[in-house]
Amino acid sequence: MKRVKIKICGLTRPEDVLLLKRLPIDFAGFIFVPDSPRFVEPETAAELIRLLPDEIQPVGVFLDEKTEVVRETAAFCGLKILQFHGRETPEYCEQFNLPYFKVIRVGGVINDINPEGYRPRAFLLDTFVKGAAGGTGQTFDWTVAKRVVESGLSVILAGGLTPENISRAVEAVHPWGVDVSSGVEVSPGVKDRGKIMRFIERVKI
Repeated sequence: MKRVKIKICGLTRPEDVLLLKRLPIDFAGFIFVPDSPRFVEPETAAELIRLLPDEIQPVGVFLDEKTEVVRETAAFCGLKILQFHGRETPEYCEQFNLPYFKVIRVGGVINDINPEGYRPRAFLLDTFVKGAAGGTGQTFDWTVAKRVVESGLSVILAGGLTPENISRAVEAVHPWGVDVSSGVEVSPGVKDRGKIMRFIERVKI
């Protein structure tokens, strides 16, 4: 079984980026959605991304953003992967010539989006909460995610993951990767080293 990839999202501070060094993290997420409590300006994100080791790929998170804003932000910050949280079409996602993650919000069933036509590096399954685009800290029915994995799609599991439930989540779903933000925080955008270490240790089958 391949090692499950780990994405730490919602990074806002240099000390939190620096603590990821020498840890087996694959992706670092920076949120460019203005209404998010973890929003970072491109200038700040660019400084943070320069602190990352080469092994950790920076991911830019966007929500139904204008094409030129995504393109300019990706170039300015040096983003390696884009993540689309809204109703972006396959054509929209493909135009930037960068790998991308496409978010599917899950309630009792798959909400909002049909995966056909998309060619992401992985689909990121997050909890559907009316009026919220993500970062709610709430889980969803993992059997839905397991069915998506069994259909042959690469899945990043997100939504309410914590050091306390991540082992059960990985065992239940067998995802390609996992994404955590609020589950390893003291407050929005402020990470906790101990929680991150425990989360990593428990991402195992």
